[in-house]
Amino acid sequence: MSSLKITFLMGVMFGFFMLVGAVIGGQSGVIMAFAIALVMNVGMYWFSDSIVLSMYKAQELTQDQAPQVHRLVRKISAAAGIPKPRLYLVPMPVPNAFATGRDPNHAVVAVTRGLLEMLDEKEIEGVLAHEMGHIVGRDTLISCLAAAMAGAIMMLATWARWAAIFGGFGRGGRNNNILELLFLAILSPICAMMIQMAISRAAEFRADATSAKLTKNPDGLARALRKLDMVAHRHPVAGGNIATAHLFIVNPFKSGGITGLFSTHPPTAERIARLENMVV
Repeated sequence: MSSLKITFLMGVMFGFFMLVGAVIGGQSGVIMAFAIALVMNVGMYWFSDSIVLSMYKAQELTQDQAPQVHRLVRKISAAAGIPKPRLYLVPMPVPNAFATGRDPNHAVVAVTRGLLEMLDEKEIEGVLAHEMGHIVGRDTLISCLAAAMAGAIMMLATWARWAAIFGGFGRGGRNNNILELLFLAILSPICAMMIQMAISRAAEFRADATSAKLTKNPDGLARALRKLDMVAHRHPVAGGNIATAHLFIVNPFKSGGITGLFSTHPPTAERIARLENMVV
């Protein structure tokens, strides 16, 4: 199933890039868009972990800096039957976490400074096990490809808006070309959010269930989600790239307006209710 999702994502990215390339630059635009899409797909496959970690200025968290967290990661990875992921710290005051990497042998779990400061050991364990659930389920590569595609589609929307402002160019008549560009500029962000939503929501429920199974304590993650959701609503992250929202265990960005309509995460209350009803 993961291979099918990856193939689908790559296919959509290629198709959308070439569509916009055709509208903006005709045949030469298609060729240029194909080359850009190819580079982005290959780059995200091999360097997705480095790209995301760099985006959030994450630094490796050493054994000496956080022995308790490393102990929990070793314990959970052993229970999950995967190699111990590398551990990184994101210098954000809000509590959150994400996992990245193309497979379990190249996996990374990143936690924010706020998460280590605000959560107790059982809550941290639940969050870490949730991120291990994404690694076990091979969600990490899919999520990074989705983030790359969402960012690329948003970039295409910007191209389309500027091309429309300057009158459009490429194939077809001038008026038709402008209408196509405006349509793409409006459709692109919605398309990006819907792709993220379709991929992320089911994966979050699966990772929650895996966390409960690995820790044998669904209450730890439920308490953590309650705290993370409360802080996210009161203090949403102002910086960062909204195209990466689905990577985090809880959306750290402001979710009003159109982004609230196409939420990348299932309702936190529903996730907590499912965890509280689990018997392990």
